[in-house]
Amino acid sequence: MELGIGMFGDSRIDPSTGQIQAAQDRMKEIIEEIKLMDQVGLDFFGIGEHHRADYAVAAPEIILAAASTVTKNIRLGSAVSVLSSADPVKLFQDFATVDLLSDGRAELMAGRGSFIESFPLFGYDLKDYSDLFEEKLELLLRLNKQNPVTWRGNFRAPLINQEIFPRPKDGSLPIWVAVGGTTSSVIRAGKLGLPVMFAIIGGMYENFDHLFEMYRQAYEDNGHDMSKFQVGVHMHAFFGDNSGQIADYYYPIYSAQMDRIGASRGWPSYQRTQYDFGRSSRGHLIVGDAEYAVDKILEIHEKFGLTRFSAHMDVGAPGHKEMLRSIEIYGEKIAPKIRTLLNKDS
Repeated sequence: MELGIGMFGDSRIDPSTGQIQAAQDRMKEIIEEIKLMDQVGLDFFGIGEHHRADYAVAAPEIILAAASTVTKNIRLGSAVSVLSSADPVKLFQDFATVDLLSDGRAELMAGRGSFIESFPLFGYDLKDYSDLFEEKLELLLRLNKQNPVTWRGNFRAPLINQEIFPRPKDGSLPIWVAVGGTTSSVIRAGKLGLPVMFAIIGGMYENFDHLFEMYRQAYEDNGHDMSKFQVGVHMHAFFGDNSGQIADYYYPIYSAQMDRIGASRGWPSYQRTQYDFGRSSRGHLIVGDAEYAVDKILEIHEKFGLTRFSAHMDVGAPGHKEMLRSIEIYGEKIAPKIRTLLNKDS
């Protein structure tokens, strides 16, 4: 199982003034954090795409290109690229460029995104939400397999025997699809034989069991090689030296973010009881010390047969110092123990 980190690039917000951290400052911190992830031996990093004042990163591929120059081994990807409002040709070119800069370490995770601000920004209609994603995913996969390419769709100009450059180092990119709880998305990914990252960001993780089984069945039924089967989870996580202390530190940061998002979605105020349940053995949060995290990640791995675990570590924008310590604990204490135990079982 690969162990890595996903981030959205949350900017810190002063609770007394409402002032948002400068994007430039947060970007510099993110590069330093990715550099540390590589140094402590984590397998992959993914950064999200947002077009809002409270998130610093609108172009994941630019951050990844910068990170490629200060890292050596870690895989670098998006988490996610909002494919529905992107041009698949430009997206493919951008990630092929990151792949060449990083000597073959780039990957692309396509998704619909957590917010909808990119649709009006780039001139798309929300009524085409599903059709946009399906058409653009089909084109992206075609670009990844063929060169030149001939293609025609409804939402962009056709391509007629068009060559696309540059090409990735090994000719194609690893492409993942991120899904929440949408059955049709899970089945489509299985039919296409694409790796899936399930975002488990609320409730009990066992509630996703039927979706994992649905994905596995669709993958197998469509004749894909099970030896290449890949599936992961993306879960909110934060690590410290003492479980109680890190839980108390992170709660006001996490709850403030849940309330900010919830204000526009009609959610009730986030409560400590929800947080504590999330940290329980069946909940969606992994916030605690190394021993706690190892046990919970292994339980989730055993439940779903994971090939990848992504700790979403910057929800609400914890302090940079605390982020660095969380990364250290993950890379130096949690990941080695999990690898040892999984190797022993195999």
